[in-house]
Amino acid sequence: VWYDSGAMPFAQFGAPLRNSGEFERSYPAQFICEAIDQTRGWFYSLMTIGTLLFQRSAYENVVCLGLIVDDRGRKMSKHLGNVLEPISLMDTYGADALRWFFAASGSPWATRKIDAGVLEEIVRKILLTYWNTVSFLVMYANSDPLFGAGPPAAAVADRPVLDRWLISELHALVRDVTGALEAFDSTQAGRRIAGFIDDLSNWYVRRSRRRFWAGTGSPEGAAAFATLQTVLDVLTRLMAPITPFLPDYVWSVLRPADAPDSVHLARWPDFDPALIDATLAGQMALARRLVELGRSARSAASVKVRQPLSQALVSAPGFASLPAELVTQVADELNVRSLSPMDDAGELVSYAVRPNFRTLGSRLGSGTQPVAAAILAADPAVLAAELRTAGSALVQADGQAVTVGPDDVIVTQTPAAGWTVAADGGETVALQIAITPELRREGLARDVIRLIQEARKSDGLNLTDRIVLRWTTADPDLAAALTEHGALIAAEVLASDLAQLRPDAADAGGIRHSAVDPAVEFWLQRA
Repeated sequence: VWYDSGAMPFAQFGAPLRNSGEFERSYPAQFICEAIDQTRGWFYSLMTIGTLLFQRSAYENVVCLGLIVDDRGRKMSKHLGNVLEPISLMDTYGADALRWFFAASGSPWATRKIDAGVLEEIVRKILLTYWNTVSFLVMYANSDPLFGAGPPAAAVADRPVLDRWLISELHALVRDVTGALEAFDSTQAGRRIAGFIDDLSNWYVRRSRRRFWAGTGSPEGAAAFATLQTVLDVLTRLMAPITPFLPDYVWSVLRPADAPDSVHLARWPDFDPALIDATLAGQMALARRLVELGRSARSAASVKVRQPLSQALVSAPGFASLPAELVTQVADELNVRSLSPMDDAGELVSYAVRPNFRTLGSRLGSGTQPVAAAILAADPAVLAAELRTAGSALVQADGQAVTVGPDDVIVTQTPAAGWTVAADGGETVALQIAITPELRREGLARDVIRLIQEARKSDGLNLTDRIVLRWTTADPDLAAALTEHGALIAAEVLASDLAQLRPDAADAGGIRHSAVDPAVEFWLQRA
């Protein structure tokens, strides 16, 4: 049997007795793929027979798959009765999720255990996120009367920084996925695609919503639509080999009129090295890290993101060179009125340091105490800064310089009164958390905007529907906030008619909604 399998590359053509030309065009195979239990059978027999007869192996590459095991680590087999029925898994999670699991969620040659939680995560984080991004484009395109008929978008070089960054990341993605698949590394290809989908949905689309709402009639809206269309076209092609079904359906929805009927007939995308901007990629990565630090600082102070703050200060290498557009985006994400460089983080934070005896003891043994004493005697701010920026520091213990690392020292930060601070890897964000009455009123208005937006969805209103909005509250501070920021509320919720009612109003027409925090009642209906 194994000789017969090993003879397959030439025997299927009747070679070398006949059809030698057809055989030579197909020999050797670029790759073969089977599980590790085929090593001594098929892999070896192919190599041995091919080499004996034709002086070269029958294949150039082997993709050797690991075994599928059950929750006890046993190989799945009919004999043990521990086989999972694949059709039921596909019925629950879809064939694409199962394919992604085997091809991209781990090394294909490793032993694998199928877990429902992993499949659910693939569906939620990858397939649904991709699907929702496509749905976002389709929804806004359908609501834009000028879509497809407006002026063309500007060249990539003339688009906003967010578009240029995404196009740069797209071409880097094509480069990396192409290289990974050519090296038979489907896992690396999948990781790059998954990371890109997350960046696309949770950063680019979220940061660009207002531009999509502006529509293709505006230069920024036209650039956003053109960028997202290009990205989804290329992304769909890249995903197709791993997940063939969902991208093929998306292709049928998004493809241009002159494109092939199926994504599997479309040309594999090329990348342009000139469009890959490593500097911009680093700047965007810095901006996003600063946003995460700012959110961490807010969380530590229990200040919600919707509450505007007066200012944030930043200390980070490269912050001074950030484009103004990125600085504005960071400030908007942190919901602060101003974002400025921080001259000295020590003015806003006091430090305390103490030795971590667990790590010091395992490394230094009897020499732990002198080093611990040196840590306690050091200037806390200087030691913390050296550990943060250089990754290590020198302390003098019994006349000798000893290197300590971040794991050897426990650093505690105490923000100055009225501030909250977060730092990591030499980067620091400080937020002034003193909330003025003006800021508090704006925060209340933004809370009500959230309530109204949720009500629009629950009432089944369309994206573009204008509404008539009436509101009332017994809270004088909230009433002042809603009156002061009426224009902001109307613009955000598409209210063409907004007015306050008396607190004893019984009915204002439309659907009534009531909230406790903040305490407000409002009625809305389609205008």
